[in-house]
Amino acid sequence: MSKEFIVETSARHVHVTQEDLEILFGKGATLTKKKDLSQPGQFACEEKVTIVGAKGQTKASILGPTRKATQVELSATDARSIGVVAPVRESGDVVGSGACKLIGPAGEIDLKEGVIVAKRHIHLTNADAQELGVTNGQIVWVKLDTDGRKAILGDVVVRVSDTYAKAMHIDTDEANAVLSNGKLMGTIINID
Repeated sequence: MSKEFIVETSARHVHVTQEDLEILFGKGATLTKKKDLSQPGQFACEEKVTIVGAKGQTKASILGPTRKATQVELSATDARSIGVVAPVRESGDVVGSGACKLIGPAGEIDLKEGVIVAKRHIHLTNADAQELGVTNGQIVWVKLDTDGRKAILGDVVVRVSDTYAKAMHIDTDEANAVLSNGKLMGTIINID
């Protein structure tokens, strides 16, 4: 088993509840799969929404399947450019996070909380975690070996489940900072 893992760029996107999906796209709306993502069961959708902040707006795709809470994941640059306060959080940790308006073709939602900059993380199966010597929730440092922009990223949270596929996720700001060419690999070099 390799100690390296792929590092993928997670662009801005939105997760929605079924109730919010129907407000945005109409009663009985369902998500239309555009393509599968690396994590089993996750997919990019044809449906897009407009995210509105105090200074501007941007569009983002919805990722499926629907979830228990609506959540908007932006890069720090995205959040600043549209005037949204978005704390760095793990996915699902939305209490007290940023607010925005979501606009779809059938309606809009004033989201009181749910806007975050996703904390960088690694998805691992139990076998992967054992091989790498890490556990769920652990914080690690990861070395990224790129041509001319090598970096070491701290504050990387480990997520372990046998429903995952081995991959690290960083946002577009982080990917641009290291000049990721889409074939970026990472290695854990330190465990906090």
